[in-house]
Amino acid sequence: MNALQHETSPYLLQHKNNPVNWFPWKDNVLQQSISEDKLLVISIGYAACHWCHVMEHESFEDTSVAQVMNQNYISIKVDREERPDIDQIYMNVAMITNGHGGWPLNIIALPGGKPIFAGTYFPKQNWIKILLYFSELYQHKKEELIEQAEKITQGIRSIEYIPLQENEQQLNRKLLDSCWNIWKNKFDYEWGGQLGAPKFMMPNNYLFLLNYFYLTKEEKVGKILKTTLKKMAFGGLHDVLAGGFARYSVDAYWKVPHFEKMLYDNGQLMSLYARAYQVTKRPLYKSICEKMLDWLNNEMADKSGGLYASLDADSEGVEGKFYCWTETELKEILKDDFIFFKDVYNIEEDGNFEHGLNILFRTKDHEYFMEKYGISNEHFQEKLEALHQLLSYKRKEKIRPATDDKILTEWNAIAAIGLCDAYKAFNDERYKNKAIQTMQFILENCKKEDNRLDRNYKNGKSSINGFLQDYAFTIEALISLYQITLEENYLIQAQHFLEYVIQHFYNEENGMFFLTSDIDSPLIARSIEVGDNVIPSGNSAMAKVLLLLGKYFDKLEYIQMSETMLNNVLDSVLKNPMYYSNWAIVLYMHLYLDKELIIIGKNALEKSNEIQAHFLPDILISGSINAGNLPLLKDRFNEDKTPFYFCNNKTCDTPTEDIQELYKKLGISSF
Repeated sequence: MNALQHETSPYLLQHKNNPVNWFPWKDNVLQQSISEDKLLVISIGYAACHWCHVMEHESFEDTSVAQVMNQNYISIKVDREERPDIDQIYMNVAMITNGHGGWPLNIIALPGGKPIFAGTYFPKQNWIKILLYFSELYQHKKEELIEQAEKITQGIRSIEYIPLQENEQQLNRKLLDSCWNIWKNKFDYEWGGQLGAPKFMMPNNYLFLLNYFYLTKEEKVGKILKTTLKKMAFGGLHDVLAGGFARYSVDAYWKVPHFEKMLYDNGQLMSLYARAYQVTKRPLYKSICEKMLDWLNNEMADKSGGLYASLDADSEGVEGKFYCWTETELKEILKDDFIFFKDVYNIEEDGNFEHGLNILFRTKDHEYFMEKYGISNEHFQEKLEALHQLLSYKRKEKIRPATDDKILTEWNAIAAIGLCDAYKAFNDERYKNKAIQTMQFILENCKKEDNRLDRNYKNGKSSINGFLQDYAFTIEALISLYQITLEENYLIQAQHFLEYVIQHFYNEENGMFFLTSDIDSPLIARSIEVGDNVIPSGNSAMAKVLLLLGKYFDKLEYIQMSETMLNNVLDSVLKNPMYYSNWAIVLYMHLYLDKELIIIGKNALEKSNEIQAHFLPDILISGSINAGNLPLLKDRFNEDKTPFYFCNNKTCDTPTEDIQELYKKLGISSF
């Protein structure tokens, strides 16, 4: 065994028996590379990564490869999910030097960590050639490599530089229209999502478009939302048996997924489908959330109350084998219902995927099958669900993909936000209880006395200091919990975390936030992440919660900090909105989140639940079943009544207890 045997990360533990003498990332290992004057191999991946497994099997389990690495290098394995700070820096290296990145991410660096080479997956012989080439180069042309490393490191630092924009841009509706006008020709109006392949789901893109549709009623926006949500649900990346979605589709039709299931994707998708249900009341969206909740409870829940990180793509060494079926298997299981099932899910004799396997992939709506088989929609749905249950039962006999059972603060908070959104949409206590349980886990296991957060937890141990996104999404989740419970203690804890972030992550030069805390060991660059990818950036999430808490606590300085952050990146948002979509939501909030709905009295929670079943992105809801201490609630409590106060920029209409009168003031629409 190597030094990884003492770690808790499932990804690192996968490599503990490799003949490569792996080390985890630690300051003393970097110092060892300097004292021994040995190059570093820094190999970054994650447990559910298919090509990480392939390279491990081909190279890192091979003794001839291990001999070259052990003789010439100090080798470090990094779980990118535990250490996004390290991954961010070296992924930037790959982007600078190659124009693209991915995982596994393999870096060759000088002693101490300054990079000289970056790449992704390499077949065995290519990897050996690279290792020998740089080892020889370091022996004979060390100065050239040092110069190269300095240039690359300076390039990384320049990428991370976000200047303070002194001139404030005027925020107006035209900026949102500009985002849509840039974006609208990049969508696939037949299959949903963005044009081309691969297709990532990018839920935050569509959360912005939901807001924009609410504002504009633009027909094309409604069309792309409806098409994307349906096609993703019908696609092979949606597990119709157990619930949840795989990470992305390798094709343009959502048919063939990369089968790994990530908690962060599904948490955001629960938010998306729940909020879309608020707008449309489509049963499909509700059923997707219900199955996703089942998946969280059945496959992702730890006994501690936290949620696991991911499920692997592979089982029995084959990607997707657990989720796919041969025609023979389906015939044996489904018997007389096979023809119907084959029709619905495009099953082929030789497989619609590889290795003779079939992905469950729909292309036709229920109306087609209702007419073809002469059945009602209710009968169609009941029949299909019965077959799903039958296959789900049989699938339990298969060898399951591995579970990455570490618990990450950021991803659990994202899931909690999704659960809160689902509770608002469906008023189902199961979602609220799960959200409370998930956040209680974070507060009990990852929060320290000084309001510091740890990022990870496994086997009773948390060992990594939290990053910006851990705090930002935890704060947002606590705000969401307040909105569904009206318990002020959640907002108070959110503010405590916010003040900690301002103290330890804030960059006074530009008004943004660093990815890492000022108490963390320094890396070769201190990152400031602003782009929204499959997960929104920590900075855009911070800009959102600063605005929200600024309004709840009447703290103008929070709102001004949020405005400064938005102003710094606004040009980038307008040029490339699909990769700054959470910033676009922040822009929407600064423009339109100017109305307050205050519900106070003994029936406040019940009335709040009824109102929040609707999609109201431009209204800040607050309330209490008692007097409350928030500025918005001050001097409004009456123990005999539960009135609504509808306010615009703190100027309130006459309070009313008539909810129908209130509804006349609230814009509710559908696509």
